Amino acid sequence: MELVVKNIEGKDTKKKVTLDTAIYGIEPNDHAIYLDVKQYLANQRQGTHKAKEKGEISASTRKIKKQKGTGTARAGSLKSPLFKGGGRVFGPKPRNYGFKLNTKQKQLARKSALSYKAKDGAIVVLEDFSFDAPQTKKYTEMLKNLGAADKKSLLVLSDTNKNVYLSSRNLKGAKVVTASEINTYDLMNASSVILAEGSIEKIEKILK
Repeated sequence: MELVVKNIEGKDTKKKVTLDTAIYGIEPNDHAIYLDVKQYLANQRQGTHKAKEKGEISASTRKIKKQKGTGTARAGSLKSPLFKGGGRVFGPKPRNYGFKLNTKQKQLARKSALSYKAKDGAIVVLEDFSFDAPQTKKYTEMLKNLGAADKKSLLVLSDTNKNVYLSSRNLKGAKVVTASEINTYDLMNASSVILAEGSIEKIEKILK
């Protein structure tokens, strides 16, 4: 698959790149995508939720009323879940929601996501660039020139570029990552995937 490299003004350069069909042209595996996205979202959960159970409540253990003759159920403690302020039955406890996913499964999921984007014509190859200082206006203009201003966009850089990252940070729906940080969730969530020219080789190295 061959694509023309564009510059930040949205104009075609004389350069062309060939995307490896082993990454951008496979038959997508939907189940692999589902598992990788599920793991990503599970890892975002803090898991710090906590509710006190009966044994953790601080309250008097005095018997509230006599055992028999009241016409109601017997009750031995204010800690009972039946009373206001009592413990909760099987309440949530701190836990880790993450789960293991094999590396090959993750690679397949990312290849599948990239193949979907390539098939939909949602991949743009951008000439390597840099900003002298963080400029949100300049980044917005670049997205507009590339036809991704009103879409969710994912820009993949070869290496960390602080100025480019800070330029995009205030824009809703715009995300900047490096080639080593790409994940299936971000790829599927973006309507337009912009690959910096230098990132293509690194992506191929990671996913092969």
